[in-house]
Amino acid sequence: MFAQAQTVGPGASRDGSVGQGGARLFGDHRVVTGSWDALGAEAGRIRLEVFVEEQRVPLEEELDARDAQCLHAIAYDADGQAMGTGRLLPDGHIGRMAVRKAWRGQGVGSHLLSALMEAARRRGDPEVVLDAQLHARAFYARHGFVEEGGTFMDAGIPHRVMRRRF
Repeated sequence: MFAQAQTVGPGASRDGSVGQGGARLFGDHRVVTGSWDALGAEAGRIRLEVFVEEQRVPLEEELDARDAQCLHAIAYDADGQAMGTGRLLPDGHIGRMAVRKAWRGQGVGSHLLSALMEAARRRGDPEVVLDAQLHARAFYARHGFVEEGGTFMDAGIPHRVMRRRF
């Protein structure tokens, strides 16, 4: 379904997986993972563009203190343009998945999600959980996530909890 991944760069492991910092190639897309210190400037720009500007999420709700504790991922195209981002919290929650408009529908979100799920698996998480915006539920379901509970509002946007066990 998705392009074969290849790990490159510092922090890459021999078995082709991504740990605390590294990069994976997905065809002509590259997903880099790392700390907020390393990736926060670019991840923050993408999140502001998608969540604050497009979806009108209040700035004070978008950026939070948990960023410093997370593993972040950024997808780049062949020219080095940042296409999207996401984060993995220490408790196995995936969040702040955002892909810029120009790259939506091209597999970028799948590559980001795959890299974050792999990082969770490698560190021993038995599952990953996320709060999906309702319009994105089918995307997450294609990746094995199952809906739980009812709909709730977060930053004025309806969401549903989804979980994937490894």
